[in-house]
Amino acid sequence: MNNNKVIITCAITGSIHTPTMTPHLPVTGKQIADEAVAAHAAGAAIVHLHARDPVDGRPTQDPAAFKDFLSEIKERCDAVINITTGGSPTMSVDERLRPALQFEPEIASLNMGSMNFGTYEMLARYQNWKHEWEADYLAGSEDRVFRNTFKDIARILELCGGNGTRFEIECYDIGHLYTAAHFLDRKLLQPPLFIQSAFGIRGGIGTHPEDVIHMRRTADRLFGDAYQWSVLAAGSHQMRVATQAALMGGHVRVGLEDSLWLDKGRLASSNAEQVARIRQILESLGLQIATPNEARALLRLKGSARVAF
Repeated sequence: MNNNKVIITCAITGSIHTPTMTPHLPVTGKQIADEAVAAHAAGAAIVHLHARDPVDGRPTQDPAAFKDFLSEIKERCDAVINITTGGSPTMSVDERLRPALQFEPEIASLNMGSMNFGTYEMLARYQNWKHEWEADYLAGSEDRVFRNTFKDIARILELCGGNGTRFEIECYDIGHLYTAAHFLDRKLLQPPLFIQSAFGIRGGIGTHPEDVIHMRRTADRLFGDAYQWSVLAAGSHQMRVATQAALMGGHVRVGLEDSLWLDKGRLASSNAEQVARIRQILESLGLQIATPNEARALLRLKGSARVAF
């Protein structure tokens, strides 16, 4: 997998972080749309989208919450729109699947395995919570399994794939790459795979440079030239891991879902600020940034005219 262009994905607002931790996390449909459009203008070819309850910021997979911003983003820019099927570890698989099934996006995220998904360590860093659910949500992750069984994965692949949706295949550990290879062998996944290696989540692979190399080396062995590789890293590791991966020929994902920070001790003021930072780094290294249509071509997406929003 050798790329002339680097695809920047921006994860706009996710289920990992809570509103109290930063005043800059978009919560309402209007805020999410504005952040997505600005991230695209800064250089993101793909915007990865979750939704939140506009009243208390709680993660939600209610399609009505997605409807608030999907059409607006599509009307205002040509970014590839990526809808989560991960939602939140507290949700059922059926609940998580609803938006991608209804709106038939060009691409949807899909986790490749059940795992411990620990965010409880954030409790020690914050004391004043805006909403009652927030601290309980983080504390519960110490005894919570994020369910993604083989049967769950196959069902999502069959249902969403039937609509022409392709997948951001989220791999939090080496075994997840082997699971993706298994579904490729079963022909439930079609090449080119878009492998998103995730680093730094408690319960998954770490962020050491050797971890990044191991992920890439294993994916090369399993998929050869039948995949595109991208990375995300949690928290303060975001920019370093993204830069390493890009120098190895990969694509990158940034955004407030994965990290609230721009520099040590400095919160990012927006998703676009993170996109602009990684773009500046990549271009200073002589790398070129992919446009949305170049990303569509690399990933063989169906195009925005064939979505259901």
